[in-house]
Order: sequence, then structure tokens, then C-alpha cells
Amino acid sequence: MRDQQVIENNRKSVVLAMTGVAIMILLTLTKVVPSSNIAGYSVFVGIAFFFLTEAVVKTPRSESGLRFHTIVEDIKKPGVIAWLLLPGVSGITTLVVGNLIFHGEFVAHEMGRVGSILSFDKIPLLIGQVIIAAFGEEIAYRGFFLGRGMKLFPFWLCAVVSSVVFAAGHIAAGNTEVAIYDVACVFIDSLIFSVIYRKSGNCVISTLSHILGNAISLVAVFAFL
Repeated sequence: MRDQQVIENNRKSVVLAMTGVAIMILLTLTKVVPSSNIAGYSVFVGIAFFFLTEAVVKTPRSESGLRFHTIVEDIKKPGVIAWLLLPGVSGITTLVVGNLIFHGEFVAHEMGRVGSILSFDKIPLLIGQVIIAAFGEEIAYRGFFLGRGMKLFPFWLCAVVSSVVFAAGHIAAGNTEVAIYDVACVFIDSLIFSVIYRKSGNCVISTLSHILGNAISLVAVFAFL
């Protein structure tokens, strides 16, 4: 009887995972419509389906993709620290190379993309926004999209697909070449977060890396202004 219940729960989790991922992709695809502002809701969908799927499967606390009680142990896992620090280096490299190729246009593009959601005039609020945004994206795209996808498909396939969708959600209007460069860099960072999640099994760790990368990038942006 218990085995039958486990099978049924797993079946439900697959249906939920595929449904949630499909909705996230469809919402992100609305980016092709310039006047649409609903693509960002894909993050909320991912968060909701993460917790819903975990509840249906009755995932043990020790196996959850969102664990605070194992942060220290997970950071100490082989290769995690090196990968965790990589987005900070990537952020600086992105801005330096972008500035060399596109001059001030890339920095202006970056400011335009994040300026609508971040409060640069209030530092405490800005810090809070950076942390919340990174945490939400990691639960949605690494904890749910990648985490559930890995149970059905190969890791690299899930990492690439989830990163394509994640990067597409960051498309901003402007110079086409600048926008492509920006999205390509977001895609690379997303792959890095995916590797961190796979190595640690914990989206809290990928969130720490995400926050660090965003913080360093913001400081670098101000340095180029």
C-alpha cells in the first residue's frame, strides 16, 4: 500500500513539475511582446510549484532543495566554494569587456534593465531587493526548474534549458548587439548557478553566489558611471 502511495505521489510530482515548467516558459515567452510585463511572474510560479511539489512528494527535510540547516556542510562540499565565487569574477569581467566593446552603452543598458526594479537612492532597500530577488530566482529556477527537471532528464540538458529561459527573462529593450551580449552573460551566470546547485544540492548556496555576483556587479556598474 505504501509503495503504491509513493508511486502515486511521484506521478503527481512529475505532472506538477511539467506543468510548472511549462507555465514558466510560456510566461517568459511573453517577452517577445514589448508591452507585456508578465514575464517576471514566472519566478512566482516557480516558487509556488517548488513548495507545492515538495509537499506532494513529502520530501524529507534532509533531501529538500532548500535547506538552511546544512549551509555549512553544503559549502564545504568539493568544488562548491570555487564555483560560488565565480559569478563575482564573471560580473566584473562582463562589465569590463562590455565597456571595451560597447563603451558606456553597455553600462547604460544594465542600468536601464535593473533600474525599474531596484531603488538606487535607498541603500538599505536596495540591499533587501537584491537579496529577495536572488533568493526568489534561485528557488524558482534552480530549486524547482532544475531540481525537478534533473529527476527526469540529464543534468546538462536541464541546466541549458533552464538557463535559456532564465536569460530570456532578462531581455531588455535597446541596442540589439548590447542586449544579446547582456543575455549571453546572464545565461553563463545561470549555468554557474546550476553547477553550484548540483554540487551542493541546496539553492540557498546558489542564492549566496547569486547575491555575491549581483552585489559585485552593482558596485562595478557604479564604478563605470
